[in-house]
Amino acid sequence: MTRTRTAMLAALTLVAGASGTALAAQTASAGTAAAACTVDYEVQNDWGSGFTAAVTVTNNGAATSGWSLGWTYAGSQKVTSSWNAKVSQSGAAVTAANESHNGTLSTGGSASFGFQATYSGSNAIPATFTLNGVTCNADGGTDPTDPTDPTDPTDPTGPSARVDNPYDGAQVYVNPEWSAKAAAEAGGDRIADEPTGVWLDRTAAIEGVNGGMGLRDHLDAALEQKGSGELVVQLVIYNLPGRDCSALASNGELGPTEIDRYKTEYIDPIKEILGDSKYASLRIVTTVEIDSLPNLVTNTGSRPTAVPECDTMKANGNYVKGVGYALAQLGDVPNVYNYIDAGHHGWIGWDDNFGASADVIREAASAEGATVADVHGFITNTANYSALKEEHFGIDDSVNGTSVRQSKWVDWNRYVDEQSFAQAFRNELVSKGFESGIGMLIDTSRNGWGGTARPAGPGPQTSVDAYVDGGRYDRRIHLGNWCNQSGAGLGERPQASPAAGIDAYVWMKPPGESDGASELIDNDEGKGFDRMCDPTYGGNPRNGNNPSGSLPDAPVSGHWFSAQFQELLKNAYPPLS
Repeated sequence: MTRTRTAMLAALTLVAGASGTALAAQTASAGTAAAACTVDYEVQNDWGSGFTAAVTVTNNGAATSGWSLGWTYAGSQKVTSSWNAKVSQSGAAVTAANESHNGTLSTGGSASFGFQATYSGSNAIPATFTLNGVTCNADGGTDPTDPTDPTDPTDPTGPSARVDNPYDGAQVYVNPEWSAKAAAEAGGDRIADEPTGVWLDRTAAIEGVNGGMGLRDHLDAALEQKGSGELVVQLVIYNLPGRDCSALASNGELGPTEIDRYKTEYIDPIKEILGDSKYASLRIVTTVEIDSLPNLVTNTGSRPTAVPECDTMKANGNYVKGVGYALAQLGDVPNVYNYIDAGHHGWIGWDDNFGASADVIREAASAEGATVADVHGFITNTANYSALKEEHFGIDDSVNGTSVRQSKWVDWNRYVDEQSFAQAFRNELVSKGFESGIGMLIDTSRNGWGGTARPAGPGPQTSVDAYVDGGRYDRRIHLGNWCNQSGAGLGERPQASPAAGIDAYVWMKPPGESDGASELIDNDEGKGFDRMCDPTYGGNPRNGNNPSGSLPDAPVSGHWFSAQFQELLKNAYPPLS
């Protein structure tokens, strides 16, 4: 997770299996035809026969409406794929041209892109770069915009203070506000001491809403809970412009174009607080922008699930920019661990969605100055109901020669439960250039599916549908149902390192907080009414036009919903003692 920069290019070489960064700066001189620039070229992963790299070009001169960055390799490097730029290669010469969404470079503005390449022998860093045809020369060993080179003062110095898995050997923060609500419910004292996420779902939440605890209040309380041991604080970063374009119940305060407000009024103040040395001993886990990036794949274009709001967010690029900015800024704080939301198996487990979602996540992780080094892992199933492990049927099963994948429930998905999906998606993300040490979190706050309806064994083999429906733990009417589901129960209790590649099971969504109102309720939080939260709704293409399966009389999302809390207690699995 440590990022380094070096300004001296002439002596820099990168041998196979190593990684490093080169910085080039052009100095102004009489007759210069184009703006001065700075180039940050960082090899992020190198496996001996190939590598991924992140490049950031900063314009130190006059604004330009389009850019082209060029360099020449000294070895056999061949670019095979790229993101956030159109990268082409002729022999050893490489050209990276802007995409439509990042062509404008203001004075001091930056654009970031990444690529994957193959090579044999050595993998030397390019010696020089050109911006719009003008050479960005090394300037004698220092970057004029960064007088403290060779290290970037915004990045951690020396060995990273981060551990491989922040949950190992640590307690996790118990939110006093949620704990009090849980304890006030009948039977709620059995789980009131469990750790849950703190949702920063609007700018006002940073200071505290209606007299409630703000971010500093929670961090101060965490220090008290910490004592002399290690403690994780779980924060949900959740306020993108045009938030959750496919689900009105979780819309937010910022309009689709308000990316600057997101940066300056939301992310920047959070970073300032988290960077306070007072909190340096805490392990701060940020789960970044729930239910955002996969929408750009599944709910856009000509798909039957597309909605205009998601087309807008794909076109303006503000989901990608917002996530990238959050990763870059929060990743500068040495004790912050960024986990990007990665949907769930019932959303992106299909072939059409799986790799494409990893691609857009990779794009965001190289936008607005972010790199894969800013990403510690990913979280799946946040505020969702997908069963952790289906034990009575598997994806390779068949009934009378018919594959389980052909059942109405599985519907050609590659995965039948959340853990197998999370482990497979982790591998996919590594193949896209994320670091091999990334870990996954799985939200188990409402996926237990216990109680009297929990199957004790496989379904009958009279048909593939009977076999799957009779044995599945997940009792939703359809995998696309997501709002206050009837029959749901608490899942596995939060725990560290429960399975290979899984950093922790977590309760990121606090049990008892509503997913959305079951009818239109006026509010000042920007949250709309989504018919998927109406128990009388007959559905849409995103849930196969099935009933919503939602509980009645639900309040606005995030507000306390006693009936849901009691449902989760009653149907908990493992059962509560």
